[in-house]
Amino acid sequence: MSSSRADSLRALLEKRPDDQRLRFGLAVEYLSEGRLEEAVKELRTYLESADDEGNAWGRLGQALRELGRDEEARAAYRRGVEVAEAHGHPTMADEFRAELGDGL
Repeated sequence: MSSSRADSLRALLEKRPDDQRLRFGLAVEYLSEGRLEEAVKELRTYLESADDEGNAWGRLGQALRELGRDEEARAAYRRGVEVAEAHGHPTMADEFRAELGDGL
């Protein structure tokens, strides 16, 4: 069952498919609802065209890890480290490194 918030975001995104903020918001809503496969799909689409500073890569890594897709999660966290460092977010990069070192 989808929430009214997810439904609203999806409807807005259909009207404005190039609005990456809406896409990211929808992905975050899916994550909060535990709809991990849908979240992964939206995050991947978002990351194809958005200049993410690391946050979406971390969320993607977390969702993939929860789905048991560890190799994909490692790749997402590695990319998140690169992007976070490039955008001057060392704390975020360290958090992703910790995830990589935490049995992943």
